[in-house]
Amino acid sequence: MNRVVIIGGGPGGYEAALVARQLGADVTMVDSDGIGGSAVLTDCVPSKALIATANVITDAASSADLGILIDGRTPDASHFGVDLRAVNERILGLVRKQSDDVRSRLLADGISLIPGRGRLDEAGNVVVRRRDGKDETLAADAVLIATGARPRELPDAQPDGERILTWEQVYDLDEVPERLIVVGSGVTGAEFAGAYHALGSRVVLISSRDHVLPGEDPDAAKVLEEVYARRGVEVLSRSRAVAARRTDTGVEVTLTTGEVVTGSHVLMAVGSLPTTDDLGLDEAGIETDDGGFIRVDRVSRTSRRGIYAAGDCTGVLMLASVAAMQGRIAMWHALGDAVTPLELTTVSSTVFTNPEIATVGLTQRDLDEERFRGDVVLVPLATNARAKMAEQRDGFVKLFCRRGSRILAGAVIVSPHASELIHPLTIAVEQRLTVDELASTFTVYPSLSGSIAEAARRLHIAAD
Repeated sequence: MNRVVIIGGGPGGYEAALVARQLGADVTMVDSDGIGGSAVLTDCVPSKALIATANVITDAASSADLGILIDGRTPDASHFGVDLRAVNERILGLVRKQSDDVRSRLLADGISLIPGRGRLDEAGNVVVRRRDGKDETLAADAVLIATGARPRELPDAQPDGERILTWEQVYDLDEVPERLIVVGSGVTGAEFAGAYHALGSRVVLISSRDHVLPGEDPDAAKVLEEVYARRGVEVLSRSRAVAARRTDTGVEVTLTTGEVVTGSHVLMAVGSLPTTDDLGLDEAGIETDDGGFIRVDRVSRTSRRGIYAAGDCTGVLMLASVAAMQGRIAMWHALGDAVTPLELTTVSSTVFTNPEIATVGLTQRDLDEERFRGDVVLVPLATNARAKMAEQRDGFVKLFCRRGSRILAGAVIVSPHASELIHPLTIAVEQRLTVDELASTFTVYPSLSGSIAEAARRLHIAAD
């Protein structure tokens, strides 16, 4: 039987373990931080649970146009508040339950779990430092490194878990921050800025770029900026924070211009660093890039034969879904099963703001920089009958297709539940469906998905 050792219990690790067991391998997982990794314990699961609470408030506070009254009065944000301690207790309970569910599945499938820290030796074996301080060496036919990443910290803005926070520390708060400064306007910063504003914080979002979400579709970013401006989120664009310090009453954040922004709390969302320290990578001959991320190919192989890596420690699209797929691909390859190399143009992702922003495939930048020849159409959500019923005006469906073949090349959806609506478009991109094939597929009326078919129909070109 093939022996597989996996270092790390996040999506890259546990999905790989399940595939390896399915293919008959003897699997051992070494984990030091908790089954589920950051995706379950400190990132995706807790943050999206917090956002779910925030979305209930946002929807209720904006329900006046639907004829809703609260005690005879038109609803607004002042009618709503939260018991943040109760919210966070629920979130942490959910986290524990999800971690326990993953652990139970691994054990049920016959996977051995060893609590401790794993590292590689020169022979490519895994040396485990158990919690009792004893070392154990595990020989393996294949090793997968899936140790994830951690929040990046600025030298002059060290988190203290009370006033200066990373996104992993916010669930210890008992009260909603009175004035929250969010440093970083990427996905994490934008999500938390919107969520805490809905929960009752006055939010200042510091962006070093011209606009929020610089890595996303520019039309989508524009919609979110307009929504945040309307709701009262303050955005400081072209501003870079260099330091944060506690004061007697809160925090002060210093910008490169010398300007000081004051608040009750600051959330640092300035990127991630790979958790690749003390893994024995140099001894084992594993190549990393300048940022410390493990170099892998499209089937998750490292530079050392028989050793694979998956997830955030590789820096390849730092998404839980990508980590999971990298882990599966690694085991399919290592154990001789049929495997399709990772194709990043078929990866869908979502920014869980309100409205959500979901994307797949080639982008507006690819089109503008002529990396493909294509056509694009944007259908505003405000014209959709289902959206009108719910007074949902912000958003759109945007499709890109290749010129000539009319194959769907990419898509952007900005709307409620965009994370769900993107799935059929992900299938269409991966299966290389044409816009005519997409347009001829039935959709429910009325539905938000109807705008997908409408956008596809607008990309039709009549036959000569």
